[in-house]
Amino acid sequence: MTERGLPGKVAVVTGAGRGIGRSVARALSQEGARVALLARSQEQIDAVAEELRSRGGEAIAQRADVSNEDDVAQAFAHVAELWGDVDLLVNNAGIGAFGEVATAAPEDLDRILATNVRGTLLCTQAALRSMMPRRQGTVINIASVVGFRGYPRQGLYTASKHAVMGLTKSLAIEAQEHNIRVSAILPGGVNTDMIGDARPDLDRSSLLQPEDIAKTVLFLVSLPEHAAVDEIYIRRRGSTPF
Repeated sequence: MTERGLPGKVAVVTGAGRGIGRSVARALSQEGARVALLARSQEQIDAVAEELRSRGGEAIAQRADVSNEDDVAQAFAHVAELWGDVDLLVNNAGIGAFGEVATAAPEDLDRILATNVRGTLLCTQAALRSMMPRRQGTVINIASVVGFRGYPRQGLYTASKHAVMGLTKSLAIEAQEHNIRVSAILPGGVNTDMIGDARPDLDRSSLLQPEDIAKTVLFLVSLPEHAAVDEIYIRRRGSTPF
């Protein structure tokens, strides 16, 4: 994209306090978007918002647990009050718990599904309420390579990302009738806090960087009106294709 390619567009990024979400927020702000940062840690998103403002961007930091319906409603209401309708939603918030399926705690599955799947649903529904009447908007879900393949010790996280892909595929068809584009990004190993728990065997120097995912988001939002991309799988070079 050209510099400041999203002037005045309103973007909501979940899980925006660190990792991929923080990098996505930075990239969108650099392109001129107004960025609403959602996360459970007020301290983290305050720091990101201050950084974006210091670079001339517009940002608000709204604490929200995306699995909580009231939190989501309040967050989107606040965005609407300040800036109006949402143009772009990036569902990035996600958590994991890692270990063998045979000994997995059911409550861990409940917790992961609440954030990764319920959170994606609630935020998407809130964004669609402002996108559908205007017949425009973009929803990008940050899934994972485990959204279509399995790895040992990642069964619960894998289940959640398969569910995210199910939502994405169905929503893409439904939203198309309203001229809204829905896409998923499925990264392989990214150098974030979570990767240390999920894949401690990996050499971090070989991993994708959060900025790589942010650039992919920019690619998706730069597409011409007549084009749509359903999903993008990004793997670290040297890993096994598919």
